[in-house]
Amino acid sequence: MGDKLTLVSHSSTSATNTAAFASDEPLDDRGAQWAADAAGSVPRAARVLSSPAASCRQTAQALGLAAAVVEPALTDWDLGRWRGRTLDEVAAEEPDAVRAWLTDATVAPHGGESLAELSSRVTRWLESASGEGHTVAVTHTAVIRAAVLAVLGAPLTAFWRIDVAPLTATVVGGSPGRWRLVATASHLRVRR
Repeated sequence: MGDKLTLVSHSSTSATNTAAFASDEPLDDRGAQWAADAAGSVPRAARVLSSPAASCRQTAQALGLAAAVVEPALTDWDLGRWRGRTLDEVAAEEPDAVRAWLTDATVAPHGGESLAELSSRVTRWLESASGEGHTVAVTHTAVIRAAVLAVLGAPLTAFWRIDVAPLTATVVGGSPGRWRLVATASHLRVRR
């Protein structure tokens, strides 16, 4: 039968609304309402995890997942000194750095994690996330995108071709080394 992981992207924040690199901001009013409206839509799980970020902890709470345990491996992609800024702002000031970042998965001109380092961290977590039955993890879009790449065995260049909207649920099943993509839902079902 295997294990099941439901990866839930946090609800909207000021950074998601302005297409800025996150800097651990809380949910905005709309994001808090969306998460509250989706309460009860996440299936029961043997284990509930959350990134340490405020947006993830608040999303978990609003979804009714108050018992979520903080898991450091689910931390957002560390984009160093680019946090809080938009890609357009950074590209205007550092076009060569942005070009290198977008084309070479091993570089981190911002001083944080490279895409390869993010991918390795997420893959290690996936390889240790077994034997728990069903796990729900509230995390960030970059973490979910890296998990999808790992599950599919896709190249890191495909990272830039995956979109994950706020409150998206991505389900993988199986076991370490044998995960498979089961389903994605663009938004959690809103309680009426």
